[in-house]
Amino acid sequence: MSKPRILVVDDEPQIQRFLRPALAAVDYEMIEATTVAEAKRLIVTRSPDVVVLDLGLPDGDGKEVIAAVRAWSQIPIIVLSARDRESEKIDALDLGANDYVEKPFGIGELLARIRNALRLHAAIPATSTLAFADVLIDTRQHRVSRAGQDIHLTPKEFDLLVLLAQNAGRMMTHRQILIQIWGPAHVEDVQYLRVLVGQLRAKLEPDPAHPSLIRNEAGVGYRLAPDA
Repeated sequence: MSKPRILVVDDEPQIQRFLRPALAAVDYEMIEATTVAEAKRLIVTRSPDVVVLDLGLPDGDGKEVIAAVRAWSQIPIIVLSARDRESEKIDALDLGANDYVEKPFGIGELLARIRNALRLHAAIPATSTLAFADVLIDTRQHRVSRAGQDIHLTPKEFDLLVLLAQNAGRMMTHRQILIQIWGPAHVEDVQYLRVLVGQLRAKLEPDPAHPSLIRNEAGVGYRLAPDA
């Protein structure tokens, strides 16, 4: 049986040096990232079992990682941050983080929370495919096909489609989608979303001018109609 793989996302070398032997001592494999971009890439390419995530990263806010990952995966995310304001904790948990540990922290407590995250995640059946109408989405391979024909989507188009498919039949508000796809800093950028939906409809809808798959309620949001 392979070792549980823990991705530690933190740009403080001392944190990485501290956690490396501690995780190895309990037979966990540790992989490291120091930026938002690197974290997103490694979550896709290395499939860690748990992500331990700092929020203050050099190229952005760690909450961007939470939002991006929750568009397609339920991998456990434990925030490990020096930010102790209640609003920061609420934002991270609302975006989909499973736990929040403040720095400075005790290694025993962190390991206990990792064990708990692993137990909870083991109870969730893993799936890498989503389907609706005649569309098939392979989240692991980042591939989409309709009626057996591959469709090329940009990363943002793919993220949006997965988010809508995971919530098929449910109205997703503009705010919910913008936070998931672009992050909390873009909750007002509804025009970005309109453009992205238009691009996705052009690739998926039989008649993009009269969409049947991705439906909108003016001023509210979008809903994927799974039986269209």
